[in-house]
Amino acid sequence: MTTKETLIDGLLTGQFGAVSETRSVVTRLTSDVPVIYIGAGTCGLGAGAAKTEQAIRRFLEAKQLKAVILHVGCIGYCAVEPIVDFKFPAMQRLSYSRVTAGKTDALLEQLFAGTVSRDGLMGQYNDDGQKLWPGVPLLSEHPFFVNQKRLVLENCGIIDPVSIEEYIVRGGYKPYLDTIRKYTPEEVCEIIEKSGLRGRGGAGFLTGMKCRLTLRTQSDVKYLICNADEGDPGAFMDRAVIEGDPHRLIEGMCIVSYAIGAKHAYIYIRAEYPLAIERLMKALNQAKEYGLLGKNIYGTNVDLEIKIKKGAGAFVCGEETALMFSIEGRRGMPRPRPPYPSVRGVFGKPTSINNVETLANVPGILRNGAQWFASMGTEYSKGTKVFALSGKIKNTGLVEIPMGTTLRSIIYDIGGGIINDRSFKAVQIGGPSGGCITQQNIDISIDYESLLKVGAMMGSGGLVVMDEDTCMVDIAKFFMDFIQRESCGKCIPCREGTKRMLEILNSITSKPGNNPNAALLRMKAITQLEKLASVIGDTSLCGLGHSAPNPVLSTLAWFRDEYEEHVYERKCRAKQCAELRTFTIESTKCTGCTACAKKCPVDAITGDRKAPHIIDQNKCISCGSCLETCKFEAVIIS
Repeated sequence: MTTKETLIDGLLTGQFGAVSETRSVVTRLTSDVPVIYIGAGTCGLGAGAAKTEQAIRRFLEAKQLKAVILHVGCIGYCAVEPIVDFKFPAMQRLSYSRVTAGKTDALLEQLFAGTVSRDGLMGQYNDDGQKLWPGVPLLSEHPFFVNQKRLVLENCGIIDPVSIEEYIVRGGYKPYLDTIRKYTPEEVCEIIEKSGLRGRGGAGFLTGMKCRLTLRTQSDVKYLICNADEGDPGAFMDRAVIEGDPHRLIEGMCIVSYAIGAKHAYIYIRAEYPLAIERLMKALNQAKEYGLLGKNIYGTNVDLEIKIKKGAGAFVCGEETALMFSIEGRRGMPRPRPPYPSVRGVFGKPTSINNVETLANVPGILRNGAQWFASMGTEYSKGTKVFALSGKIKNTGLVEIPMGTTLRSIIYDIGGGIINDRSFKAVQIGGPSGGCITQQNIDISIDYESLLKVGAMMGSGGLVVMDEDTCMVDIAKFFMDFIQRESCGKCIPCREGTKRMLEILNSITSKPGNNPNAALLRMKAITQLEKLASVIGDTSLCGLGHSAPNPVLSTLAWFRDEYEEHVYERKCRAKQCAELRTFTIESTKCTGCTACAKKCPVDAITGDRKAPHIIDQNKCISCGSCLETCKFEAVIIS
């Protein structure tokens, strides 16, 4: 039989002996030539993986060496891309970090000579039947990975994302076929509910309960929607999962579609993710070719069609009712609820909407059982959670941790701590809709309930880390600017209220103008911010509007002294608010070289050559060009 026939036979009969025989072939464990795996996710390509691949191909051609080169997704350790793995016959796979084009020749020379280079070596895998390299640690013991529990990210960075064969031999699609052959839709809903899986997109509603509500709504047509419209600043979890393991998402959608009685499904994904869309389209075509999508799937009377709908990058379309309008071809604007999507959703039909991570968890639950998933995490927050680590942290990237892990462990044990060993100040969790967690609560358990107690929320999983040099007023202004620009404009509280809040934040981070009422307005700023936040949160139409003031409220709650300093003293202790900075020149250090005067765009610096210079504060616009230009550290910022 062909490989395809062998795999289909194994899926249908449940006899995976034949599949096991082909596993080593499909996963290239028994390849008689070296296999080179290049991390070609968006982060890897951004770090130069394409140039690295070109350099590797030139080396192989020049030396007349044979090797198979494969693209894999992101393994999560984005800070050290490009990541390249090398698998030599009968030996374990070696993983190397920061393999730039200039390093490839020396690295390949050593490896093809049978010597393990230690430069950039992260570790080796531990696949069955393969010989371990002596003296090389396991990749799973690397500090970045050792405290993680990879369920959703299990295959990312390891498998060929557009090889359905490799996904199948690793156990893929068997849970789906077992589900539609052994269980009723009601039983599938019960299994998912007993697992304790909660929506990973924000509010944390029980996924099994959401499925059951849609299943029990009577209708001739039902829909499943995967929300991959990842719009939060600092969030890239969905993109990485789809780029690295698209078949896991598709299988999760297949199972949930069966559970709710849907024959039609949509993946709503932002058009700014071209690589994710490309791999998703290839995976969907492969699933159709294998008969896993279409009509009467393997004689079970189950039908399913999955379509991709590209979004135009509007943040509001992450809100489920706006998303459904967009799928229908209308302007993406929220509508009041009820009716909820499970009763009246897209095209007026019952609809279940889940995000990428939620759906990607489902195959594992059906494979291993509800209790397996429920055994991980806390009492009310089960399983694992994927976070995107970014900001002032050494090890940026994707991490997947069991629910209940502390924030301190994520930042210091996995993330490696703050860049330049600066002091930790806060982390923004949950994007614009979330909140800040400060040093005071750094030992908080990461679960739904604990986060709510400190005014934060899980959100989709963005973690933006800030250090001692971060201005929290400036952070609030950044998120409010984002929210105000992304407001759909349908309801007045959100449209006008966020605009007014942004105006206040701009006023307290700017130099006073000629307005005689400016001082009074600044004095009222904090009170006005709190009142506006209350009105916006209480009266906005959708969930995004309700949470729009959160960045301001959260930073006000924990860093009120910084707001008061901006308002009353017109100072920014972090020296990030440009117009509140004061530049002076220390006469004892100034050599009168005139470099700063030449660079000043407003001619605010005067002084004779070889004599100390001075800055006219009435002219100075606090641009900082003098600070950047001075080679004698004579310019002081306060």
